[in-house]
Amino acid sequence: MDAAICKGYRPGCIGKIVALHALYYSDVAGFGVRFEAKVAKELSEFCERYNEHRDGLWLALRDGEIHGSIAIDAIHAETQGAHLRWFITAEGVRGKGIGNALISSAVEFCRSNNYKRVYLWTFEGLAAARHLYEKYGFRLALQQRGTQWGTEVTEQLFELRS
Repeated sequence: MDAAICKGYRPGCIGKIVALHALYYSDVAGFGVRFEAKVAKELSEFCERYNEHRDGLWLALRDGEIHGSIAIDAIHAETQGAHLRWFITAEGVRGKGIGNALISSAVEFCRSNNYKRVYLWTFEGLAAARHLYEKYGFRLALQQRGTQWGTEVTEQLFELRS
């Protein structure tokens, strides 16, 4: 792995994380403006209320540029669980261990905070991401057709319970 994993906000990270998601998911799933706007809105809201003791945001940095991200949104950790969100790596670094390092950081943070449930939403067909989720103990809890990202896909809910 040739990137450093850094915790916390960095100037420009909101725009870069949104762009990474918009470009990747437009290509693999046909997601459009509704998806990009949803990511931008929800990520911005998360960053505005970010609490470094409760929440986590990790960036994969290479040569000062953001090449990946992952977040733990734990505002509802006590009642619903901690929400793993915005996991993405840039095209040029996929398969080089950066995704593994990001998920490892997020899961370790959840364990150190004693979060009883960590969950994430994804959709069918993202084999590399699913492999990493399952490697870290996430299990498929629900699968259904849905349009929460603007295009109909088979949505999947994965959970990690302690």
